[in-house]
Amino acid sequence: MSYIVVRVRSDVKVERSIKETMHNLNLTRVNHAVIIPENDQYKGMLQKAKDYITWGEADASTVEAMLRQRGRLAGDVPLTDAHVKEGTEHADIASFAKAIAAGEATVKDLAGLKRVFRLHPPRGSKGWGGIKRAHTVGGALGARGEAIAALIERMVEQ
Repeated sequence: MSYIVVRVRSDVKVERSIKETMHNLNLTRVNHAVIIPENDQYKGMLQKAKDYITWGEADASTVEAMLRQRGRLAGDVPLTDAHVKEGTEHADIASFAKAIAAGEATVKDLAGLKRVFRLHPPRGSKGWGGIKRAHTVGGALGARGEAIAALIERMVEQ
């Protein structure tokens, strides 16, 4: 299984260790997202930065939408099925996304693919829903579980 992690808040006036944790996750700017595998080290990093990020379980359709619409190679070249077929053992973006969501592959498996997805702010009247409150009380921060798919859908659509 993999997690999709999105940075919600800036790191102005943030404790240095939390700022370093977000940089180690490659979350250097607001509205940037990464896909990380599920393991104890990453879970600890998520808990450390929980007041500045949101995350949830990745599903294949959400990962595929991120790769197709926001996936970029070095030189800001959009990701295509041909790049995936050439650089991995997967035939297309859909099968690569399915492997990433299941935890069988990572974004690092495709050489040249940028690990950070630059997303739009969430569209719709709700927006983030408050960047200083946890998701459990109607805000944007912390663990979302399956609800991350709805957020990513609002941030990826063009």
